[in-house]
Amino acid sequence: MDHKEQLHGYLKVRRADLLGKLDGLGEYDARRPLVPTGTNLIGLIKHVASTQLGYFSDVFGRPADRPIAWDMTTDADMWATADESLAEIIDFHHYSNEQTDATIQALDIDAPGRVPWWPGERGNVTLHQILVHMTVETSRHAGHADILRELIDGSVGNGPNDPNISTTDAAHWVEVHDTIERAAREAAGRAV
Repeated sequence: MDHKEQLHGYLKVRRADLLGKLDGLGEYDARRPLVPTGTNLIGLIKHVASTQLGYFSDVFGRPADRPIAWDMTTDADMWATADESLAEIIDFHHYSNEQTDATIQALDIDAPGRVPWWPGERGNVTLHQILVHMTVETSRHAGHADILRELIDGSVGNGPNDPNISTTDAAHWVEVHDTIERAAREAAGRAV
């Protein structure tokens, strides 16, 4: 496996992890804001799909035929309006993946591109750089989605067979939480 295939593989896994956080959720739970900044699951999906599409289409001169939801004044890429269905956002995510995959397949790993929203020489990039950048970006938001999904219904990891999660027993997690809380309070008491 070459470097491009390896990076592309990591990106595909992280995209699937992120999208998997919607499994079994309805419209409300997928889009409701769970922290003061309004972060929500469908917004993370929409944001990553929009960002990915921008980086792998505009940057490499391969324009997409769907508009990207990008408006810094309204953060339109970070949430879904009542008129945007969960199915539509998921479809946009799949479209973004297909367009991205086509760009990755068509270009060499050292193919040059230009990120117009990055200043100066920093904007001159290669496919390799953008693959790394989007894998990190997607992983970051998949981590956000992990926390949001846990807040919604207590789900952790990538399902009941996730080898990185020690247990799915709710009573165990209560015990772990309480142990950590006691340690935090004890440490805070000593810090005074």
